[in-house]
Amino acid sequence: MKRRNLLILIALLLVVDQVVKILVKTHMTLDQYIPAFGKWFYIRFIENPGAAFGFELGGNYGKLILSLFRIVAVGLLFYYLDKLIRRPRVPTGVMVGLALILAGALGNIVDSMFYGLIFNESSFATVASLFPDGGGYAGFLHGKVVDMLYFPIIRNSAGQTLFFSPVFNLADAYISVGVIYLLIFQWKFFSAKPEDQ
Repeated sequence: MKRRNLLILIALLLVVDQVVKILVKTHMTLDQYIPAFGKWFYIRFIENPGAAFGFELGGNYGKLILSLFRIVAVGLLFYYLDKLIRRPRVPTGVMVGLALILAGALGNIVDSMFYGLIFNESSFATVASLFPDGGGYAGFLHGKVVDMLYFPIIRNSAGQTLFFSPVFNLADAYISVGVIYLLIFQWKFFSAKPEDQ
């Protein structure tokens, strides 16, 4: 796969992720639900100060460490992809799987880096504004990640979710799909000796 095509794919995935997040953040209040498909899929706006699927890491220092880790990981992944592009027999599926992971990581990095600077605080009563007069709600690398995809697939009679309650975003989905795809369909490439690839 050519470098240009790979960069276009990553850019398109990143743009879709960011457009959806900005629309949700500027049109919904915190924890607002919008039914999308019956009772099994909702757009539900939450903000995640930590890692994927709502996991948190110890306060401001944990957030800073997580943001820096993501930046380093993305840099290493870009470097690895660049090396793979130069090799003659790398399957397109490997490149696409890694592009999904990279686009997802970039999407959440953008939130962490800039959302605290360019949005005011979302609340349960008010919708956030882009570029507010009073400035943003947090500093550089301390923005919250916008999550909105909610699939309460299995519920009990009281309506409580029993299976898959995390709320996540497109970037998280890109990463998950990319990892699962590579593990299931491309494991032979990663387990082969370099001279056999």
